[in-house]
Amino acid sequence: MRSTRRAVARSEGRAPPEGDNVTTQQVLDTMRALQAEVAASRENNAELRRANEELQRGLQHVGERTTDKRAPPVPLRARPMPFSRAIMNVVLPTTSLGPKVSFTGVEDPEAHLTAFHTQMMLTGGSDVVYCKMLMRTLSDAALEWFISLPDGHITSFDQFATLFREQYLVNKAPNRLSYNVFYVKQYQRVIT
Repeated sequence: MRSTRRAVARSEGRAPPEGDNVTTQQVLDTMRALQAEVAASRENNAELRRANEELQRGLQHVGERTTDKRAPPVPLRARPMPFSRAIMNVVLPTTSLGPKVSFTGVEDPEAHLTAFHTQMMLTGGSDVVYCKMLMRTLSDAALEWFISLPDGHITSFDQFATLFREQYLVNKAPNRLSYNVFYVKQYQRVIT
């Protein structure tokens, strides 16, 4: 009982009573003050609810405008992109997963392109899809090389693949030569 009286006194902004001398009038005043605070809180909540509903309606209108099929979305770019405008304006479908290969810059470029082509044959796609999917396989130093290319430089997949091969030519595995077979000797072992 005492703790309730002290709480009531604190809510009114005065010192809690020393004894049990809380009057009914003080309790009623405290109750009225609390009711006024609850009413003000409900008004604030109602205002916040209305503002939230207005924002949601506004977002719905923005969503309706962005799903308009007539205008293609313009991709945002933080830095220059080596692909031409024609490649950049094509949007990949969100369902395309792309190949599961990765190229960091130390692997054989021919082996990477072979693995890439093999996996892309299953999904198909145009020249633009091949360009964007090959870019997705690059990481680490290879991605840095790609980003360093001039803006709008790559216009086709063949050009991209040629640039890629030329850049990482030193990583190419050496060809096996047929004349190395001549040095192979077979020894006969006599079983006794």
